[in-house]
Amino acid sequence: MFSFKVTATCSETRARAGTMTTAHGVVDTPIFMPVGTLATVKALSPEDLSACGAQIILGNTYHLYLRPGCNVIDLFSGLHQFMGWDRAILTDSGGFQIFSLAGLTKITDEGARFQSHIDGSRHHITPEAAVDIQQCLGSDIAMCLDQCIAYPAGETETETAMERTTLWAKRCLSRWRQIAGEDRALFGIVQGGMMQQLRKRSAEALVDFGFPGYAVGGLSVGEPKDLMLETADFTLPLLPAERPRYVMGVGTPEDLVELTALGADMFDCVLPTRNARNGQLFTDRGPVNISNARFREDRRPLDEHCTCYTCRTYSRAYLRHLYMARELLAYRLNTLHNIHYFLSLARSMRQAILEDRFASFRRNFYRNRHPENGSGV
Repeated sequence: MFSFKVTATCSETRARAGTMTTAHGVVDTPIFMPVGTLATVKALSPEDLSACGAQIILGNTYHLYLRPGCNVIDLFSGLHQFMGWDRAILTDSGGFQIFSLAGLTKITDEGARFQSHIDGSRHHITPEAAVDIQQCLGSDIAMCLDQCIAYPAGETETETAMERTTLWAKRCLSRWRQIAGEDRALFGIVQGGMMQQLRKRSAEALVDFGFPGYAVGGLSVGEPKDLMLETADFTLPLLPAERPRYVMGVGTPEDLVELTALGADMFDCVLPTRNARNGQLFTDRGPVNISNARFREDRRPLDEHCTCYTCRTYSRAYLRHLYMARELLAYRLNTLHNIHYFLSLARSMRQAILEDRFASFRRNFYRNRHPENGSGV
């Protein structure tokens, strides 16, 4: 059965460490989930992910529904066998992609009608259909269909989207209870924009429904960083302490540290993979832009303290050469390092919480950072 247990808390912040049991293994929290939108984390194999310490990855319902489609994935009894990944998978509902990618979208209380960004074909996804698709995908954690809105948005638009998200959550949960086993979980998504009174109403309604876990959605959609953190700070305590709390779509290493301090358990973001393909590599001392000319003859590893395959094996000069030559190996080595860094950061935070030294860990994290100037160390 799916379960979650808090194993330690920080005495100075709201940070907590926990264990989440899924049908495909235990996930230690706080955890970063690499994004595998199309049943692959770009440039990496499942073996690469395992070597980095990934315990759970994310797949995208919208993209996988359109391509390759459930008729193909059904042949493999779900994503795990299809992509050769034997650990946990979380799938998002596709609500954000319908909002951001689909053309001619029409959203009503019944569901979302949209045109595919791939071929223009027309589709209709209801809350029940979103659950059915994720059941086909075989994810360990599925997400309710929610309505996303842009920032800034007026109170009427925000309230309408929040109330529709609540309505959809109830329908998703009803469908989930009909078709899914107790070894899988469905998370509700709190919406409400940056308006605290709407966030409170959304959270209270979802908590009454009794989901196995909860997510904070609608953040990192263009709002200032301080407003994002303020909204998360307000919302996270409204969610049950005995259930996992997932902040969707964030973020930077600093975001992970701050949101963990506020009581979040789970994170996902395309930042480490996307930035790797653009030559930006993350280290404890700040980001490194590997295209910088100063690395042309630099024989040192990217990060002398990192244990990833890239840092154990290659020099900055070689990584710069690959990137400047646009060699495919650059994308794999850069992505390996960034995913390893984010997962290592999550493990370090967890260990600090277990030893009740997270507050000092957080202070040291910022003390070690250098301004982003491309020089790294």
